[in-house]
Amino acid sequence: MSDDDFDTVYRVNLFSAFVSCRAASKPMMRGRFGRMINIGSVTGQVGNAGQSNYAAAKAGLVGMTKSIAKELGPKGVTANVIAPGYIETDMTEAFGDDLKTNIAKTVPARRFGTPEEIAAVVSFVASDEASYLSGQVIVVDGGLTC
Repeated sequence: MSDDDFDTVYRVNLFSAFVSCRAASKPMMRGRFGRMINIGSVTGQVGNAGQSNYAAAKAGLVGMTKSIAKELGPKGVTANVIAPGYIETDMTEAFGDDLKTNIAKTVPARRFGTPEEIAAVVSFVASDEASYLSGQVIVVDGGLTC
């Protein structure tokens, strides 16, 4: 992997989240309320061959989000990571049917998740009912990493 390949993936998956969190933190702190939700990946928890740049960026997202939770918690701001597994997206659609079938066999749920399932978790984490949930990684992967 070239330095540029590493840097590009790192900037897209970690640095952009840092910039976004920094911008969002000021009005959240002033208002003494906020819900920061970063989208990670199970790859940041378990790694994946050939994706050290992506795994490092997503693992860094976890550390950053946990730090934000500690820093901004006293200001009424929660910070969490949603870590999806295999989800039906344009990217996974490009895998082809055979690969998707083989991957699904490795998931205890025996299928890929849907964007709506991730959105439902995001909705909960953003809600008042999740006001005591902070600094956590919520894995949504059909049991893949259990």
